[in-house]
Amino acid sequence: MANPPVPELKTIDPAAAEMIKRAEELGYSTVFSRAAKMAPCPIGAEGACCQMCNMGPCRLVPTKANPNPVGVCGATRATVAARNMARHIAAGTAAHSDHGRDLAFTLLAVAEDEAQGYEIRDPHKLRVVAGYMGVKVDGRTDKEICKDVATAMIAEFGKQKGEVKYASRATKKRQEIWRQLDLVPRGIDREVVDTLHRTHMGDDQDANHILLGSLRTSLADGWAGAMMATDMSDILFGTPSPAVTQVNLGVLKGDEVNILMHGHEPTLSAMIVRASMEPAMIEYAKSKGAKGINLAGVCCTSNEVLMRQGIPSAGNDLNQELALMTGVVETMVVDVQCIMQALSDLATKFHTKFVTTSPKVMITGAEHIEFDEHHALDLARRIVKDAIDNYVNRKTNVVQIPTHVSDLVPGFSHEYIRYMMGGQLRGSFRPLNDAIMSGRLRGVAGVVGCNNPRVTHDKGHYDIVKEFLKNDVLVVQTGCGALANAKYGLLLGEAAMEYCGPGLREVCEAIGIPPVLHMGSCVDNTRILTVLTEMATEGGLGEDISDIPGVGIAPEWMSEKALAIGAYFAASGVYVLFGVSSPIESSDEVVKIMSEGWEKIVGGKLEFVPDDAEIVRRSLAHIDAKRAALKLPPYQGDKYGKSGDARMNELLQKPLKERIAALYG
Repeated sequence: MANPPVPELKTIDPAAAEMIKRAEELGYSTVFSRAAKMAPCPIGAEGACCQMCNMGPCRLVPTKANPNPVGVCGATRATVAARNMARHIAAGTAAHSDHGRDLAFTLLAVAEDEAQGYEIRDPHKLRVVAGYMGVKVDGRTDKEICKDVATAMIAEFGKQKGEVKYASRATKKRQEIWRQLDLVPRGIDREVVDTLHRTHMGDDQDANHILLGSLRTSLADGWAGAMMATDMSDILFGTPSPAVTQVNLGVLKGDEVNILMHGHEPTLSAMIVRASMEPAMIEYAKSKGAKGINLAGVCCTSNEVLMRQGIPSAGNDLNQELALMTGVVETMVVDVQCIMQALSDLATKFHTKFVTTSPKVMITGAEHIEFDEHHALDLARRIVKDAIDNYVNRKTNVVQIPTHVSDLVPGFSHEYIRYMMGGQLRGSFRPLNDAIMSGRLRGVAGVVGCNNPRVTHDKGHYDIVKEFLKNDVLVVQTGCGALANAKYGLLLGEAAMEYCGPGLREVCEAIGIPPVLHMGSCVDNTRILTVLTEMATEGGLGEDISDIPGVGIAPEWMSEKALAIGAYFAASGVYVLFGVSSPIESSDEVVKIMSEGWEKIVGGKLEFVPDDAEIVRRSLAHIDAKRAALKLPPYQGDKYGKSGDARMNELLQKPLKERIAALYG
């Protein structure tokens, strides 16, 4: 292989570096080596290529003779860049919302006693959601409520007029802004179709109008499809609460049957967890010479079972190929999204069975076992049994499992965060608001999103979050970003003592939380919206999300879903920054619309900033500006931190008289 990547420059994860080196030695390609060989198209990368009709593709590259090129139809660079961005947002919205649609059908099947193995795990959450959907609960059984909730949610997808019901969960001020701009989604599918239609050749050609339409489409994701998906997952599988588990390739076991679950759906993975724990299945594994059955996840399926069942994670998106190269994975089972086609060929180089399960996803060379919620447990048992049978085919001479593994505490649902700050009696976001108002916390940040081999794996997530912690910014993470920093110990309580400024450390000690809170998979970014909304309605930090000293960041984004998420956060009033590169760089007009233009009308904006240090600088400046607008005291990093456990430990080293004087003056 010519010019192989240097592992240390491709990732900061030592386990990943070990397996990248192994791939080089074996002559196998990985996403890292392919990225090194495949230079991105510079025209398409900056949004200057139009493929909307067969008169093109048109490459709008300025020259000295033609500084303002247009397409064959006359489309400008602004129109082309806006249409490309809008279509990305529509695709991301479709992916996340379709996830919600599948869960709605599963929820309906549970209500009708037709979903094998599933049950209502959180009846309290069911009743809360029923309130959002206008479903009556008094004097009714869980199944009756569940059927009406599922039916109402399914209707949200095809609705043609009115407003999606979950939009009412936003602050009153935010709802007013959306209604003034006609941004409240009418129905989930309608908004996706609307964007695809208006970006067809010969339709919408005003960049500002195109992008305004894309904001409404993104809101159909964040305040409808994805938010409903999170709630339905909680109803079916339980609302997450903190637990201790592990992450990285070292979670794979050399003497057990290893089943790797990858993708985004919680439905099949939950059944695989259940099937793998059945005594008969464990005994069957032992009869084949294994000590037991070991499950691990990758990507957001990993986050789903990590935060609910405590199943360890083999890592984030860019770990998927590297996990197979350990030589100990009997079966990798996948469902939808972020699944690399290269896995199919790579699996043949080992003994691994590669299994697709979604009716939407078939990959050449993979075995297809189509998922059906009506027979979910039987299908899960088949997958687990096939993996056990494959254990005897393991090639021991190619086994290499990195030893790197880290503990983490996942599962901070917004319900549990509220509970931690007051219990059942007085649970609220008041302590968090007070910490920001007093200056103990400078602000809050959501650092989310994918990994991208165009930048050093995990480095953006780690460097940015570490700087935030040092500057007393509380961080919440989801998806691959959460798994990234879990590898380096940031999702543990002890991280507060090592990485945090004095104010954040004091808050973490008082509440008993890590300084980085794992809030779930990528659809669970809607939990962050809920937290921000509750902070805004709690009082003291303005009236809306746009008033809160906070930012949203996707340092290593790569998928269209990330763009949809960024757009709905911006439309909700958040300053959003993306790393890596800009897909709208070709048009200064579009750049200005998505930053200055959006900020004027919705209070949020979206910017692409490839430099991590500049992301931190802009974020902290924005947080400080929001503090000033709220007339809060300026952030002073050295003002706090002389209380709590750290203070008591310090005082215990002093003579008694000095302790008394320090405590009571």
